Amino acid sequence: MYPTSNSFKFFRVLVVIGAILALCVVVLGAYVRLTDAGLGCPDWPGCYGALTVPQSEAAIKNAQTAFPHSTVLVGKAWREMAHRYLAGTLGLIVLAICIFGWRAKREIKASAWLPTFLVVLIGFQAMLGMWTVTMLLKPAIVSAHLLGGMSTLAILVWLAHRHWGHCSANIIQSYPLKLGIRFALVILFMQIFLGGWTSTNYAALACTDFPTCHGEWIPAMDFKDAFHLVRELGQSANGGLLTLASITAIQWTHRLGALITLIYLGVLVLSILKYWQLKRLGVVLLLVLLAQISLGIANLILHLPLVLAVAHNFTAGLLVVILVMLNSKITGVKK
Repeated sequence: MYPTSNSFKFFRVLVVIGAILALCVVVLGAYVRLTDAGLGCPDWPGCYGALTVPQSEAAIKNAQTAFPHSTVLVGKAWREMAHRYLAGTLGLIVLAICIFGWRAKREIKASAWLPTFLVVLIGFQAMLGMWTVTMLLKPAIVSAHLLGGMSTLAILVWLAHRHWGHCSANIIQSYPLKLGIRFALVILFMQIFLGGWTSTNYAALACTDFPTCHGEWIPAMDFKDAFHLVRELGQSANGGLLTLASITAIQWTHRLGALITLIYLGVLVLSILKYWQLKRLGVVLLLVLLAQISLGIANLILHLPLVLAVAHNFTAGLLVVILVMLNSKITGVKK
């Protein structure tokens, strides 16, 4: 029987709402990035000096005068502001989770410090969102923003599953298999970074043939500039233009990471299917994994249609959700 304090009840409900909202924020963020709306508003946190998008002819004229180096595009501005509004709502929910978590710290099935860390992470995410605009989509900032969003999703899913799902440290006795399930999250987050790095450097279509790249298994590549983190968008380390060899290296590495992820998670699924408590989750993991790989290939062949590109980010978020639930399920609950 669950404790019945109001703080605990609110906490249980809010972590589920927060997890769902975090997934929505991640997907909407991908939509904003893929439609080149990341600079739809040239300032932060408002849009052209206001808390909403300029709509009337006079408001647009005033905004254009105040920001002469930016062109007011209402559609892109609304997409960017919708993402900010949703992220702001998530921030308020996370703050409430933290407050109720401390009030019910003896009842919740996690350390109250975890929601506190989440508040700090959300604050840092807000800073990254600001720097994304003020630093003009610098790849390292945008990629870090993506990882921060996925980390926020992971923590909220963990908190939600601890309070709504079945968890037991006795499901798996094999320490190597437990370690393998933990490490799956590391593999996945590394691949998410590679995916984000590919997207933010506009390298998704660096080569559009598959499974080869430019007709070769190992094409000409420049890894030095490709993965130089401290540089501007589209530029090399020395300030020149990023070459085809550099963006090819980015996409080729993402492909290699996808293959490693497919093999690792595929073997992991085969390992957990023998446990009846994990079988359903294992099957779902396999289906989403295959969908993710299929979407990645389709994006290449069909030249990155928006619906498939957004879906690719959505399934990446689903993989985070499933692996976090799997890790929570095999972890005992504090007494």
